[in-house]
Amino acid sequence: METMTEELRTDTRSDLAWPISVWIPEANRFFNGKSINISKSGVLLSVPMTTPIRKGHEIEINFPRTTSLAKKKGQYARIKAGKVVRVERKQLLENASISLAVEFI
Repeated sequence: METMTEELRTDTRSDLAWPISVWIPEANRFFNGKSINISKSGVLLSVPMTTPIRKGHEIEINFPRTTSLAKKKGQYARIKAGKVVRVERKQLLENASISLAVEFI
């Protein structure tokens, strides 16, 4: 039996492995992670398994900039607000992580 899943993405995703930090208001702190891919409407992130996150949380994502880019743009980070639309917990050999699908708001 084959299961069909509906593709909900409307924008093209680009691979982007970039360090990020996520502000989770419910935890009142930042958690470090990395981006996996990004589009105009959202981003897929990887954060540590210990991150207290669930579907529906509204978060802020801090995308740090290099010094040269910060000088051009006038800021050291790009901050985007988003809503968590999917949470997947993954246990790999030595690395446990959570994948977060986030829709920008």
